[in-house]
Amino acid sequence: MPSTSLDAPVVLEASPAPALSVADLFTIGIGPSSSHTVGPMRAAKRFAALALTEGTPIALSCDLFGSLALTGKGHATDVAVLLGLAGWTPEGVDPDLIAALVGEIRDSGALRLDGETLVPFGAADLRFRMGEFLPGHANALRLRAEYGAGRALERTFYSVGGGAIEMEGVAAARANIALPHPFSSGAELLALGERTGMSIAELVLANESAWRPKAETLAFLDEVRAAMLAVIARGCRQEGVLPGGLNVPRRAAKLHATLSARTCAPDPSAVFEWLSLYALAVNEENAAGGRVVTAPTNGAAGVLPAVLKYYETFAPGATRAGSRTLLLSASAIGVLYKLNASISAAEMGCQGEVGVACSMAAAGLTAALGGTNSQVENAAEIGMEHNLGLTCDPIGGLVQIPCIERNTMGAVKAVNAAISPAGRRPPRRVPGRGDRDHAPDRARHGLEVQGDQPRRAGRECR
Repeated sequence: MPSTSLDAPVVLEASPAPALSVADLFTIGIGPSSSHTVGPMRAAKRFAALALTEGTPIALSCDLFGSLALTGKGHATDVAVLLGLAGWTPEGVDPDLIAALVGEIRDSGALRLDGETLVPFGAADLRFRMGEFLPGHANALRLRAEYGAGRALERTFYSVGGGAIEMEGVAAARANIALPHPFSSGAELLALGERTGMSIAELVLANESAWRPKAETLAFLDEVRAAMLAVIARGCRQEGVLPGGLNVPRRAAKLHATLSARTCAPDPSAVFEWLSLYALAVNEENAAGGRVVTAPTNGAAGVLPAVLKYYETFAPGATRAGSRTLLLSASAIGVLYKLNASISAAEMGCQGEVGVACSMAAAGLTAALGGTNSQVENAAEIGMEHNLGLTCDPIGGLVQIPCIERNTMGAVKAVNAAISPAGRRPPRRVPGRGDRDHAPDRARHGLEVQGDQPRRAGRECR
């Protein structure tokens, strides 16, 4: 008899202006992909909890569509679905235990749904629908639970980038939050700064007070910072070959040893070798399925931590407050891309990942070094405009080649954008008008154009 869908989705009325927090830009999870690993795991976990509200299923299945099917094996999407259905989250699962957890499910042909009830789930229950795309998004998965007597629960989820998910038929949840300084464009952000006299970091921190007490926001930023530095340190210790079949050797540990052993006179180019090492270490950890910070995606997870480590290691007078300023300012730029374009490589190409991360890092570093709001936005513009047209073309669907090295280049570009004369131009004298900083005009125009161009360029590259 025909199956009956339970708990039909309710379409919620969307609020006109979404509010985003730094917690939406930075999340701590696992590799190798925010859209293909973290997002599907969250979707499966959400479905598992929903399925148990309707009883104990006698069968489960999952169909992967679009990019999740085409590159899912390389991105461990199948592993993510198994873990999510078993009740694990990207934040909570121990990367060192994943192989054993998944091996047990595959060997037994069953899993404990949401960590509770044992339900059959075999290899045939997870299907890669090669070449099939759903209209909602290029990253789609459909989960189904059957209860007998024709009863079934079916939900379709979209992994929209940065680990965020949406369920078909249900509008994205909008927090009932009134920000003291809302902005949705670079022009609005600059205008707020001029009107209030506040820096971009101060504006973001004030907005975060609508979500939680200031002390909690600062603690969150410190946690993100610590996680970023920890993954660099771990990546610099690990050796061997990355998983996936491409036999890509890990290079960070050897490079770290080489740089640390140098005793000759300082070479200015060594700074960029260290910067590249930091990004390399993070993305090798990500490719190996290790713990990373989504910033704003896993595929671009090495750029911002590398620039943060650069600031703390090489910038004279670097402080913990400066590191917070870097992260807060970077998140403001990330919010603009999330609102006006996308951070999903399936939609935007790699310009939506490494390009956005480079733009965020350039802005953050400029702010930490004492740049004005207009200089911060100029640096963000430069960071993106030199990544426009960058496509998502991983070999074998793995976040390894060219993804790892692209993060090193993204970090170098970000530092260059922040410290170059182009990004930190001084005020210019206009005859009859005295000294005037014309950078805000360029920033208003430039970043607005850059924010829209990745989406248009992404469509043309698809």
